[in-house]
Amino acid sequence: MALASAAVATPAPSWRATNRVGERVGMTFSVATRSRPRAAARRSVAAAASSSEVPAEYVALAADLVDAAARITVKHFRTPLEIDDKNDASPVTIADKGAEAAMRALVRERFPTHAIFGEEEGIELGEGGSQEWTWVFDPIDGTKSFITGKPLWGTLVALLRDGEPVLGVLDQPVLKERWVGVKGQPSTLNGERIATRGCESLGDAYLYSTTPYMFEGDNLTPYKEVAKRVKVPMFGCDCYAYGLLAAGHCDLVIEADLKPYDYMALVPIIKGAGGVFTDWKGRELRWEGSQEALAAGKFQGEVIAAGDAETHAAAIRRMEMALGVYFVKPEK
Repeated sequence: MALASAAVATPAPSWRATNRVGERVGMTFSVATRSRPRAAARRSVAAAASSSEVPAEYVALAADLVDAAARITVKHFRTPLEIDDKNDASPVTIADKGAEAAMRALVRERFPTHAIFGEEEGIELGEGGSQEWTWVFDPIDGTKSFITGKPLWGTLVALLRDGEPVLGVLDQPVLKERWVGVKGQPSTLNGERIATRGCESLGDAYLYSTTPYMFEGDNLTPYKEVAKRVKVPMFGCDCYAYGLLAAGHCDLVIEADLKPYDYMALVPIIKGAGGVFTDWKGRELRWEGSQEALAAGKFQGEVIAAGDAETHAAAIRRMEMALGVYFVKPEK
């Protein structure tokens, strides 16, 4: 991991509220769009779009995209599946491939000038080579959870404008939970406004990461320096951990070895809930998008999300100290 100086990103305005989370619905394996919380989520999406710089029809499409994915993923969940291994040894199933194909078809149909980047099929530019607006998909973030029957995977849909994530949806169709973030608007869970929580100190923080095996080489020491200082380090939630953070249930998520489709959808959700989400150097998360850049590793792969700016700064400072390199000039 190359190390360089950068300024810590300014956190989004806080939307902290008393009622943090909407009603949780009992588990069932029916298609999620028929439940009342999903109807509330769609009303929330429409309301956010009406006063956002993101066009309303783009926000509506994001909801349709995760609905289309859910119709495929839910019917395959906890069923016998043929599992293939990709070049990086990560698993992929017919559910991953089918969900991404359905989402791509919807974007091509409605907005053919938009670019598409998905985990399974790579980058596809819009008509005329356009990519001002780029949709970023991860049809099943947490495929290992999916194939082992754990309902903490999710479908991630992001919309980037000139590399900046301005719209994000995290959908868990089995639990019927949907997080929506739109730039400049408060984030929601099933239509209810959510907020991150403040943390008294790094020592009081609950920290999530997907797996300890994602940290190796230059990434291991900074992670261990933070993990040994928090109250509880935990593993195993994939994208769901970011939803928990946005809803005020944990304080930090630190991860490494990620691709843009793993986190771009989560950026507007965390920021719209009052949190901070950057790379390990404190830089805003962006991706201009090209297959060449992806193949060359020219993207931000180490990320940190926190419920408040103080916890974010404290964690980054510990990572800096572990490496003996300061990304940000220390305060006097």
